[in-house]
Amino acid sequence: MQYDPVKRSLGKIFNRNPFLRKLFYRLLDLLLLRSWHIRRELRLLKKEGFDPAAIADAGSGFGQYVYYLAREFPGARITGLDIKQEQVDDCNRFFSTTGYGNTVSFRYADLTRLDIHKEFDLVLSVDVMEHIEDDRTVFQRIYKGLKPGGFLLISTPSDQGGSDVHHDHDASFIDEHVRDGYGVEEMDEKLRKAGFSDIHIRYAYGKPGKISWKLSMKYPILMVNASKLLLILLPFYYLITYPVSYLLNLADVRHGHDSGTGLIVRCRK
Repeated sequence: MQYDPVKRSLGKIFNRNPFLRKLFYRLLDLLLLRSWHIRRELRLLKKEGFDPAAIADAGSGFGQYVYYLAREFPGARITGLDIKQEQVDDCNRFFSTTGYGNTVSFRYADLTRLDIHKEFDLVLSVDVMEHIEDDRTVFQRIYKGLKPGGFLLISTPSDQGGSDVHHDHDASFIDEHVRDGYGVEEMDEKLRKAGFSDIHIRYAYGKPGKISWKLSMKYPILMVNASKLLLILLPFYYLITYPVSYLLNLADVRHGHDSGTGLIVRCRK
């Protein structure tokens, strides 16, 4: 299934004015379990006294994580990096209306050719690496772009059923993925080879998260992919299912998992 057409359809709806765009960000924060896990990691860093001066969102997409970072770290300069120029232009237009125009910017970037040197204290990579074949080069270039002591936070599917692949003959749920998911040892080896240390890798999307993902993401995406007219039914669908998804997301974030379809990674230069 192709995910980009669904994202474009949603973008057309919520890009009509700044209020709808902010509402869209809030809905993504509530619905996407990966957002719950990434925000948890950011809160933990903040409790540890982490106060970044410069942050990059590598693969910034709609800009929802940049918006969260701008509110969570108001003193930081935040840069969204994305390979889609139309997305970059759209985010720059929106953020110029938010009051964050002086501290937030977006720019085109091919992460395999990223040319930055000791620029950022924190780099975020949320569901990006599964789209990039040459991941080793990306890790090396992000490492080069971090200041000494800087952090990299990653969310990506795991090899334990990530991308809804549970057997060798299964196809990825998202056509744009170049890999179904990472193994813990594979991720650790690639990051160490790039130079990272203090690597912490944990599973997300355990048993509660798997159910929540199906309710809040898989089934709605299949509906919309079948017919754009079904977008009209989504508010009513979520009105019924979201209370269950909320409790499942809460359980997934609060408890550790021996296995899961996602990985959350925190490492340091």
